[in-house]
Amino acid sequence: MRQIIGIEVLIDFAFKKVFGSTGNEVALIGLINALLRLRSPIAKVWILNPYNDKDFEEDKLSILDLRAEDERGRIFTIEVQLSAKPGLTQRVVFYGCEVYAGQLLEGDDYSELKPVYTICLFRGTLWPEDSVFHHRFQLADVETGRILEETVAIHLVELTKYNLKEEELVAASPSDRWLFWLLHSNQYSSEELVRLFPELAIQSATVALNNINLITKDKQMYDLRKKAEIDYNWGLKAAKREGREEGREEGREEGREEGREEGREVGIEIGESAGRKKEIIKTIHFCQSILAVSQTPLAELEMFGVNDLDKIATDLQSQVRGRAT
Repeated sequence: MRQIIGIEVLIDFAFKKVFGSTGNEVALIGLINALLRLRSPIAKVWILNPYNDKDFEEDKLSILDLRAEDERGRIFTIEVQLSAKPGLTQRVVFYGCEVYAGQLLEGDDYSELKPVYTICLFRGTLWPEDSVFHHRFQLADVETGRILEETVAIHLVELTKYNLKEEELVAASPSDRWLFWLLHSNQYSSEELVRLFPELAIQSATVALNNINLITKDKQMYDLRKKAEIDYNWGLKAAKREGREEGREEGREEGREEGREEGREVGIEIGESAGRKKEIIKTIHFCQSILAVSQTPLAELEMFGVNDLDKIATDLQSQVRGRAT
């Protein structure tokens, strides 16, 4: 009887268990080498924040932040996001630069800084106008194209644009094969994955992923983390829906009170703005509840404009999903 693995590796617990566990570095090396296509591939790697049960037991939600260093001192960070949220690119750039600058201690020479490579995998679309899903950014001169090598590089992967089919795997690049595995390994049995992916690194990742099913505690933790992700995303969507509906109703009421066509138009416009504010305020309160901090009074939040509220909400979402593990 065919038995699929059923574990989604992009759920934070599963990803950290597979790629962040000491002793399974071969999988991490394979993934990084495939995605980055470095001139000097990684031969050995040390995980700087290895998998720890407490990272998941103590947090309701935590964004995955996997960090590793290779034999040349290069630093690699991997982040998984299940959606493309406002400020995502700024956040990735900020943390990449923070890791780069954080290497330097007082009295150190700038020449001692090692390059930092940041990989962000997310289910979402930042640039819908093109079909490219793997974006590679480096510091470059816009006039000559000269790149500042060995500094900061950022890789953003829009997983929703990835559409490789199983029959195309044979001729696919290593990075494409890894992305297929990341997105679809839960739909196959371990035997099928071994047949499709003879690479040692992917087979190592497959064994680690399947082992989650075999260890009761790990499977229970995975189920909890998956539920937390579902609940979080559901809460955000519900807050947006409620805010939007309340705003529409408020706009209709204010439009009716004006009693004129001009008043109705103004009322609708006011309603849309009010709806947006309510939507953001609900998101703020939802995030504050997850962070277990006092909710800002509604009257106080209503004094802010939409742009200011949006900044507050974005910061809180970063705290919720970006708390250190």
